Amino acid sequence: MVSQGAVPAPRDRRSAPSGGWRKTLSDVAVRRLPVYLRALNELHAAGVEITSSAELAQKTGLTSEQIRKDLASLGGFGTRGVGYRTALLAASIRAVLGLDREVPVALVGAGHLGTAFARYNHARRQQPRIYAIFDSDPAKVGLEIGGTTVQDISELEPTVRRLGIRLAVIAVPAAAAQEVADQLVRAGCDVLLNFAPVRLALPEGVRVHNVDLAMELESLAYYVRPEVAPRGGAGGS
Repeated sequence: MVSQGAVPAPRDRRSAPSGGWRKTLSDVAVRRLPVYLRALNELHAAGVEITSSAELAQKTGLTSEQIRKDLASLGGFGTRGVGYRTALLAASIRAVLGLDREVPVALVGAGHLGTAFARYNHARRQQPRIYAIFDSDPAKVGLEIGGTTVQDISELEPTVRRLGIRLAVIAVPAAAAQEVADQLVRAGCDVLLNFAPVRLALPEGVRVHNVDLAMELESLAYYVRPEVAPRGGAGGS
């Protein structure tokens, strides 16, 4: 069954990437792949069967050269003078990212941020998908968020092990984040998305991406200062 909003995998998989790309993709290139995938999904929804690096550049804000380089690192895609088959390229990127299989996620923290994240994830109906939610607040345990029932934090380790979850989202206060991360690692999670405003001490081999929303907002405040004129604004020369 094809997830809602996703480009269906084509029957012709002869152009699917080989395993070599795993050794050549940098972290920054991996972060660009979902950007390409979103653009391809939008093009496919609009009925566009063939696209080009120039068209993808317009939709993503990246350069045509960078796009061609990234796609070339995945394997032989596109035909000179013709372009890329939208459905095939989207399916191939999904395969590279591992989105063509079940990717269960654990979410720890059912506060405002965690709840919003769970509802958004449920609405997308795409992988990765939240399979378990945990919280230490008895008032939240038993609630259903995005189709998933909140469990007590004491059930985290056995549930994560049982479901074989390796990817987890931490959306708890800073004071609790390290303890939660330790529990997740003990349960087998080695890939973490951390929304808590604290740096985590993690074993070697555990990958963590930190997202500090408050810090992002503070940095954007710089551009609101009167002396920092917007592009094309009255302050331009």
